[in-house]
Amino acid sequence: MICPAASSPEESPTMTQTLPASMRAVEISALGGPEVLRPVTLPVPEPGPGQILIRVDWAGVNRPDALQRAGSYAPPPGASPLPGLECSGTVAAMGPGVAGWALGDKVCALLPGGGYAEYVVTPAAHALPVPEGLSLREAACLPETCFTVWSNIVMRGGLRAGERFLVHGGSSGIGTTAIQIAKALGARVFATAGSDEKCAACTDLGAERAINYRTEDFVAVLRAEGGANLILDMVGGDYIPRNVKALADDGRLVQIAFLEGPQVSLNFALVMVRRLTITGSTLRPQSDLAKARIADEVRTHVWPMIAAGHLKPVMDSEFALDDAAKAHARMESSGHIGKIVLRVAGG
Repeated sequence: MICPAASSPEESPTMTQTLPASMRAVEISALGGPEVLRPVTLPVPEPGPGQILIRVDWAGVNRPDALQRAGSYAPPPGASPLPGLECSGTVAAMGPGVAGWALGDKVCALLPGGGYAEYVVTPAAHALPVPEGLSLREAACLPETCFTVWSNIVMRGGLRAGERFLVHGGSSGIGTTAIQIAKALGARVFATAGSDEKCAACTDLGAERAINYRTEDFVAVLRAEGGANLILDMVGGDYIPRNVKALADDGRLVQIAFLEGPQVSLNFALVMVRRLTITGSTLRPQSDLAKARIADEVRTHVWPMIAAGHLKPVMDSEFALDDAAKAHARMESSGHIGKIVLRVAGG
C-alpha cells in the first residue's frame, strides 16, 4: 500500500522539529569535472504537501550525479539543483498530508535531487524504513540501486527463477545489487567486470560465472550456456549489438545507461526473427506516483531479502560531505567495488 495517505493541508498541518535556518551543502558551481563540486551554505528547505524533510546522515554517490555535474542529466522541474539521489537519516519535518511517518523516524529515501546536503525534501511515499540490522551508512546505499534494479529486472524485465541473467558492470553499485537480487529470485546469474579482483567479488556475491571483459567474450560465454534470457546493461555503445547476439530466443534486453554512447547500428531482423524485446528506462524523470509504486514493490519484495540475509550493500569507501569531489574522482576512476557514500552528519 502506497504511503502517505492524501489529506488536505487543513487536516494535516506541517509538523517540524526545531530546525536551523541554514545548512551545509555541496553544489555544482559550473559544468565540468569533479573539481566543480563546491561546499556552500544554503537555507534549509521546507517540505511541501506530501513531502518530508530528512536530516541527512549519509548520502549515496551515483553515476547520475556525475552526469548531472557534467551537464548530461538535468534535474526534473521543481527538483533541487544540488546533486544526490539517495540518502539516509531521520525525519525532521513533515508537510501537509503526510501520514505513516513520525518525527525522528529513521529512513532511507529516493530523492529527486539535493542529497549532498544536511537537509533534503522528498515525497514521503519515496522513503522507506531503515531495514533492521543495517546501519544508516549501509541504508544510504539502498534506494537508488534497489529502485533501479527491481523496476528494471522484475517489473520491466520479468526475471523468473531458473532464467539466465547477465548484468554488465557487475562490481558497480547497480551490479552488486542486481547479482544478489537475481540470485535471491532463483535466477542463474552471470556478470561482466574489468578485472580478476572485480570478477571474484561478483562470484562471491552469487554470480555463477563472472566474465573479465578484457580477456573474454561475454557473447561466446552466454551462447555456450544457451543465451541470456535477460540482460541488464548500462554500457551501451557496441555492447548493444553484442547483447542481441548474447540473448536467447525470446530474450529481453533492458538498457539503463549509456556509458559508451546511445547510438549504434543494429540489425533489427535478428530482433524480429528471434522474438527479442529491447526496452529500458531512467528512474529520475518518472512521475512521483510511478516511483511510489516502485517503493511499494521494493518494500514488499526486496526488504524481506535483506531481512533474510540474501541482500546486503557492498561498501567501497566513504568521504566527508566537503570531499564530494574526491568521491566523484573515485567513482570515475572505475576502481571501486560497490557503493561510495558521503558522511554528512558530523562530516
